Amino acid sequence: MNFIITKLMWQNGTRINQYLFAVIITIPLLSFGMVQGWLSPMLSVLQSSEGPAPEPFSSTDISWMTSVTYITAIIFGAPMGYLTDRYGRKVMTLITTFSLILYWQIKLLSLKPWALILARAIAGIPCSACYIVLPIYLKEISDIDLRGALGSLLILNRNIGYLASYVFADLLEVTPMLWMGLLVPTVMFFIFLIMPETPEFLVKQGKIDEAKTVLAWLRGVSVVDRALEQEIDGLVKVEKQTKEEAKKVWKIILKDKPTFKAFIITLVIKITQQFDGYLIVLIYAGFVFEKASESISLKLSPNKQVMMIGLVQLLGSIIGTCIVEKTGRKLLLVTTSFAIGVGMLLLSAWFYLTDIGTWLPGWLPVFAMCFCIFADAAGFQPISYIIITDLFTFQLRGTVSSFANICAKLSNFVQMKWFNKVCELISIHWTFLFFACVCFFACFYTLIAFPETRQKSVEEIYEKLSNRKKDKKDTKDERIKAVP
Repeated sequence: MNFIITKLMWQNGTRINQYLFAVIITIPLLSFGMVQGWLSPMLSVLQSSEGPAPEPFSSTDISWMTSVTYITAIIFGAPMGYLTDRYGRKVMTLITTFSLILYWQIKLLSLKPWALILARAIAGIPCSACYIVLPIYLKEISDIDLRGALGSLLILNRNIGYLASYVFADLLEVTPMLWMGLLVPTVMFFIFLIMPETPEFLVKQGKIDEAKTVLAWLRGVSVVDRALEQEIDGLVKVEKQTKEEAKKVWKIILKDKPTFKAFIITLVIKITQQFDGYLIVLIYAGFVFEKASESISLKLSPNKQVMMIGLVQLLGSIIGTCIVEKTGRKLLLVTTSFAIGVGMLLLSAWFYLTDIGTWLPGWLPVFAMCFCIFADAAGFQPISYIIITDLFTFQLRGTVSSFANICAKLSNFVQMKWFNKVCELISIHWTFLFFACVCFFACFYTLIAFPETRQKSVEEIYEKLSNRKKDKKDTKDERIKAVP
């Protein structure tokens, strides 16, 4: 760790190390994107008698393979926040990366149903960790005015992983593709071995000098810089104030009014984002393309279809990363949730009107589908992860992230397992109308309840949530104070 800090110690206040570190931190999510993206083009291949598997997969095998990840993600996600706070961001990132290595190795050894189901079960570890550990890691190495842009790299890299899987599936045979998947986490595992821990966690461990060195490296300043000394002193002070209250996390969340408001806001936005319909749109992309081709000349192979979807996702992520620090979290969240609602409404209307025999242009559902995917990638999805690190202090982030992740994965499992049955019961157009209503509710809720968090400390945000001005005498507040 000292070696890489010495070799990459730029001075004069440059923040290139933060950008470099942020890109490296988010590579595991790129690898997990490849894990998830591998499924879409391969499902039909695995079910074919001419596929690479020793025996064709049954519908039951496919059902377990697609859903088991969310079951294990809930199991592994429950203690993930505690483990991250207990053993550190770096250690948990190494474990996450190792689980990705194990996933690809199992698939290289065997493509039998039991092996792929086992691999998908192991994928539950990064399915939770990438959305709990990595956002915390990113937040704690980023300056306050970079947290939104660098946090958006999470979804950007994941969508790069999706697109990479789609392209590899179209260009390569199965085995070379699996080797490509294994290469990414293997290289990253060894890179992470020499990367530093976050300054906040080092202070928590009592490693003050090492925390100064890392913070100086991240800020591009000298270790004797006065502003850096003040920041480290602030971290030490906060750690001393909160050490005795480490076992009162849930008491603080539930009893302290601003913290509880932040907790409810996080859950509402997180759950509505999971039920905005983007997962179902991805699943039904092939069906929409097939229906659209009846009225327009849109003949794309299944692989080309998913590549188009991956490209739209990636474009949305790039734009979101570029504008999040300019628009702010609230405006981006409101506009993208409203946009997804409009797209879902169009899909609902299209399914309904075509079912009763009304002709509509075939480009309409394709446009609506791409519009939803773009908007979700540009704002609704990345913001739902960024706000957890914005709204909570060091001591609460792990716990809140774990709980929110469990709710998210449970929502995903419910959709994956019961969507078809719900559609059979009430028809698909009512289901998409439900998704539209969820998005419009999220838009309205954000307008009235969500405070802008861009370039604000947790204390400033909580002052707004509690509708009071800063009171200098309020030093005995039970709430954990914010870390700058």
